[in-house]
Formats: sequence, C-alpha cells, structure tokens
Amino acid sequence: MGIINISELLKTGESATIEFKSSFGREAIETLVAFANTVGGTVLIGVNDDATLSGVTIGKETLNDWLVQIKSATSPSIIPDIESHRETGRTIVSIHISEYPVKPVNTRGRYYKRVASSNHQLSLTEINDLYMQSLQLSWDAYEAPRHSLDELDVAKIETFITQVNNCGRFSLDNAPLLALQKLKYVINNGPTWAALLLFSKQPLRHHIHIGRFKTSVTIIDDRQFTDTLFEVVEQSMMFIISHISVAFEFDGSLQRKERFAYPLPALREALLNAVVHRDYANSSDIQIKIFDDHMTIFSPGMLYGGLTVEDLKTDTYPSHLRNKLIAEAFYLTKNIEKYGSGFIRIRKELKAYPEVAFSVEETGGGVMVTFSRRQGVFESEKLGEKLGEKLGEKLGEKLGEKLGETRWTILDRLCRDPAVTIVKLAADLDLSTTAIEKQISILKEQGYLKRVGPAKGGHWEVLITPTDYGN
Repeated sequence: MGIINISELLKTGESATIEFKSSFGREAIETLVAFANTVGGTVLIGVNDDATLSGVTIGKETLNDWLVQIKSATSPSIIPDIESHRETGRTIVSIHISEYPVKPVNTRGRYYKRVASSNHQLSLTEINDLYMQSLQLSWDAYEAPRHSLDELDVAKIETFITQVNNCGRFSLDNAPLLALQKLKYVINNGPTWAALLLFSKQPLRHHIHIGRFKTSVTIIDDRQFTDTLFEVVEQSMMFIISHISVAFEFDGSLQRKERFAYPLPALREALLNAVVHRDYANSSDIQIKIFDDHMTIFSPGMLYGGLTVEDLKTDTYPSHLRNKLIAEAFYLTKNIEKYGSGFIRIRKELKAYPEVAFSVEETGGGVMVTFSRRQGVFESEKLGEKLGEKLGEKLGEKLGEKLGETRWTILDRLCRDPAVTIVKLAADLDLSTTAIEKQISILKEQGYLKRVGPAKGGHWEVLITPTDYGN
C-alpha cells in the first residue's frame, strides 16, 4: 500500500472504497469484510460521516489490539494494513484491505459486499456466486445429480457438433460422447447442468415467458417457451419478429428494404445475454414484454462478478461469466462473438436507429433492458406502417397520387430520423441538395411537414394524418 493522503480522502468522501468511522468497532470490521469481498478499500477511524475530524486516542498496543480483533472476527481471517496519521492536530487511523483472493469473507457468520458507499448483506445466492468465482467454477459445470446420459438428445448434440466444426473456433469429434467429454459437458460419466440445459430430451423448467401487450393489463398474444437453450432463442426471436412493426425504405434502387421498429441484431443480442447470463438457480422466468412503443427483456439474477450497470455503459467492461459452459457453447457456435461484448454490440447496432433509446437496470432480483422509441417517433408510427403498405398496394390511390415516390420516401425517412440533414438525405436518395430542398418546401406548403427549432439543432415533424393515406 502506498502513502495515504488523508486530506485527499476527506475531499473525496465516502465511496465504494472509502468509509469514515468516528471509532473502531463492529461496524468498521463489517466494512473491511465488505471491501475484502469487493475490490478492497480503506476505513478511516476518527472521521465523522460529514468528513469532519473527531480524532481517536490510541496507546502503544492499540493498533495491534485492533488487528487481533479483526483477525479473530473474520473467516477466513483477514489481516489489513493499519497506520496512524496526524491531521490538523488529531490522530486518524487508516485501515486498508485489498480484495481478498479467497471469497467470501464473513464476520460472525454474516457476509457483506460494498455497493456504492454502503455495505450490503449478501443473500445465499450471492454467497454461493462469490465462492464459485473464487474457485473459478460455475454452477453449470457441476454434475447434475440423479440425471443420466440417456436423458440427452443425440440429434441435438450432433447438430451442435456440426455447427461448432463449421464455425471453425474449435474442432470436435463426431462421436457425441467424446465431444461432450472434451468440452467437459460430461464428467464422471454423467451430464452437467449445462449439458441438460443445452441438449436434454425433456428440457428443464426454465421458461421464457413472452407477450404482446396493448397496455400493462391488456394482452394481445402470450406464449411460454420451454425448450433447450439454442431452440428457445430461435422460438423467442420468431415471436418477437412477428409482433414488432416493419416498414419499407428506399435507398435509390428499385428494391424496397424492410426496416423493423428495432434493430433485430440488437434484440437478438439482448435475448442471448438474458439466456446465457441468467441465474439458473433462480426459479423465475425470463420475461419479454412487447408494447406499442417499447419492449423489455428481464433476466433473473443480478449482475455477476461485481459488474455494475455503469460498467455496461462503457466499451471496456470486464467479462464475468456466471455460466461458463453455456457461454462457451454459444461462443463456439458464433451466436456470440466474444465474451463481454454483448452491450457493446447492442450500442453499435443502435447507431443506425437514432429514434430508439436503450437502457439497462437492476430491478426485482434481475436485470432488465428496455428498448423504447423516442417521443415523436412513436406518434408517427402509423406513417411508417401504413405508408410502407400503401406504397406496395395503393400508392396510386391515396397518398401516392398526392405526393409521388420521392416525397413519400422523404417523409418516411424524416419520420424515422427527425434530425437527419438535407445533405444526408441528398446522399441517401442520390439527389442534389437543391432537389431535396425543393421537395421539402413543397411538403411544408402542403401541410405535411414542418421544421421545429433552428436549422442547426432542430428537427423535422411529420404532420400527416390518417385521412391522408386511408385507414
């Protein structure tokens, strides 16, 4: 440990790695345990909660006595660095502990971890997770008691072997048993939990519950998928695709292109994250809810391995695998590109969808991601759906007769990206900026379009109503 600058720590305030205590006692030891179970930290004794100094009185053996108390009150025993300091005429004691290599550490049978600036008592699941992380094990790698190899579907295993070999990330024997043994999906001649989740004839009861909602209480369609993991991902994606809106775009060629309300690769990535990283010791279902203007995917189990929501917002967050063998199966079949890249890929896909907002939160004992369509875009939803249909079906009957294909394409694009520039429109439609400005001027005169805000920093608002294109 380096030299401690008390003044700087006081300015920083209490945090995930700093705690102030006016005196040494049970609470100080609990904080040291929380630090040891997380990323380490320092407790300053003789400092009030508001960072004012109260100081402490220490004798010749005080610091050694505190060390003995800490060691005897913790299991496995921790021995922190402890030093006394003089600050503005008062004695302050710093007690520093690094992240402990063998976790979890407890004090008097209670386990804690550091969350922001407070200590959080661990649940049984969190205690087990920390223990397996410390041993570099995962739940899905354990042999499943009272289950046999006869419960595995040979055809599913053979399909998996073919996919792995075709993807080229690993080479497997064509013999199913040898292949599973090579990947450690079979140990002691019995299936692991991962093998059952991936290849069982009778899938374990871990559902994906998915529904299309009109309101929070009005359900249009509702399904529950229970299958092995590769299959359940495909079933869920088919349901999602069938229940989100799609419109058609033109890029200057004769072919129209489908544009779903959300980028499908991002939805698939979020679904894969839910399936691969969920807590399978938790009996709750993965829940997917599709509304008119947003959709949510909930995965049971909080973020794993000390990962935080703030970490996920960066492009450098570390990979922590709750289910190592399941993650490996999806990696070897190229369903996921690399560990710890899921949220990075989601953000990359969303760059082409400026009208879609994305968020992630820990709630209800799990992780929920939300894809939502920004204000102003959803209100123009009918334009995207109806106009796309009309262009192929009735363009010559209603709006097509009024606008023509170029103006329709401009309206459709402005509906989906209200902030798009004239230069960008001209490049995408292979027209001059003068031509685009002329068409926009006509649309404004006809009452289909208006500009909100300044030329720089403002946006377009499409004013078309259902009577303009039929019902």
